[in-house]
Amino acid sequence: QVELVESGGGLVQAGGSLKLSCAASGHTLKDYTLGWFRQAPGKEREFLASEPWSGVATYYLDSIKGRFTISVDNAKNSIFLQMNNLKPEDTAVYYCVARYDTTEYWGQGTQVTVSS
Repeated sequence: QVELVESGGGLVQAGGSLKLSCAASGHTLKDYTLGWFRQAPGKEREFLASEPWSGVATYYLDSIKGRFTISVDNAKNSIFLQMNNLKPEDTAVYYCVARYDTTEYWGQGTQVTVSS
């Protein structure tokens, strides 16, 4: 069983930056594929980025390329999402996820609000 806890969300002005963290406990994330999703009010959950534990083959949603960066810290068993040049449309609850084969673990989410 893997428990994921996100942190780092908050209120930021447009153009600002935030770094989200997702700490895993209960099991190492080695060999998992790790990712970030978000869900805005009234919208479906949306994939943002993913990266395998090895760091090879990172994928991003087109609309966030160049602004968001996913990273993994093996030693800390954690996932990060650096978000720069934030826009009001980035306002959402952000979730981290760890997937191994058909098993997925989700964090509880952290709210990001971007004011114009």
